[in-house]
Amino acid sequence: MKTTTISTVLATVMAGALLTAAPTASAGSTTGGGHQGLQAALDQAVTGAGLPGATAEVHDGGSTWFGQAGTADLNSGRPPRPQDRFRIGSTTKTFVATVLLQLEAEHRLNLDDSVEQWLPGLVDGNGYDGSRITLRQLLDHTSGIANFAVADQVSKDFQGEPFLQHRFDGFTPRQLVQLGISVKPQFAPGTGWQYSDTNYVLAGLVVEQATGHSLAREITDRFVKPLHLKSTYEPTGADTGIHGPHGRFYSKLGPFDAPTLPEYDVTELNPSWGYGSGDLISTTGDLSTFFQALLAGRLLPPAQTAEMFTMQDPGTAWIPQSRYGLGVASLALSCGRVWGMGGAINGSWSYTFGTRDGHHLLSTEVNGDWADGSQWGPILVFTKELEAEFCGNTAG
Repeated sequence: MKTTTISTVLATVMAGALLTAAPTASAGSTTGGGHQGLQAALDQAVTGAGLPGATAEVHDGGSTWFGQAGTADLNSGRPPRPQDRFRIGSTTKTFVATVLLQLEAEHRLNLDDSVEQWLPGLVDGNGYDGSRITLRQLLDHTSGIANFAVADQVSKDFQGEPFLQHRFDGFTPRQLVQLGISVKPQFAPGTGWQYSDTNYVLAGLVVEQATGHSLAREITDRFVKPLHLKSTYEPTGADTGIHGPHGRFYSKLGPFDAPTLPEYDVTELNPSWGYGSGDLISTTGDLSTFFQALLAGRLLPPAQTAEMFTMQDPGTAWIPQSRYGLGVASLALSCGRVWGMGGAINGSWSYTFGTRDGHHLLSTEVNGDWADGSQWGPILVFTKELEAEFCGNTAG
């Protein structure tokens, strides 16, 4: 993929780190007890990789640290702030998966139920049969349902500069599903693995069907209110901006090997194409609070926690050294593994990963979707941050 558009953002939203060292121990606290290496990585994201700004928030036991580099706004030059909100992309999937697992714990559905049982007739035709696809296969990306981001209409309207003309276009969730199934199945259900945002659009629709409430209300009632996530919300298509304090978000629209391309301000867009798969807005602090609770086992009973964190290796279908569970991922560092999720959307890439018990956590975000002239540039930036914070590795 050569452009940062809805297709690259939603088809590759969360990629693992390009690491080759095998894990030898559980990731632990920062070597030396400080965050100098992490701050250096943030500085390098701006001065070396060319991103506008970078932020990171660390929770380690009872201590909290916030670091930043660069600017949140290329016009004013103001620095990023802890309270700044941003679009979290595919980290939305973790919230949606957790809702479904809570509903299973409440005996309101079963992850082995079929999609057809909950959404009759919606996934049908062009090689699809919703009665053969389970809710679990939606959450772990083994359904075979194609990503709507690769549909012809999306590729034509959202790649490169056409994105600027179409970024306010609206979609209903069912339209997104129809775009997904307009592309032939990737494989028979349960026989392969392929990241697909269509899976989580369907998961969001199942939540609404099972509860009788909107997905936004369920996320609010189950997480936002109990955890006091005061800066986290699901926008509607009419909310093309970001409520509350925030910076600006920039894209070069690709290709990634053309670093001289201008930066476009893409802060405003219609988020309806991210429904269930990538539309939430949050902060590094709120994401840290949510993932600490999730990793510590406070959001799900033991049985559902075990389901969520049963990880599989996607092999060549994803990035080496990364594993995927149900809406969560794990990454291999040189000193062990960290767990969490990452997301990307036009102009904003973010990661929230920590130790399996949630004791030590890093949440980080950059307000540009390029770096080093590489499609995976922001991911390489995050890799350096994780290595510095969890392993004390400041090389490179």
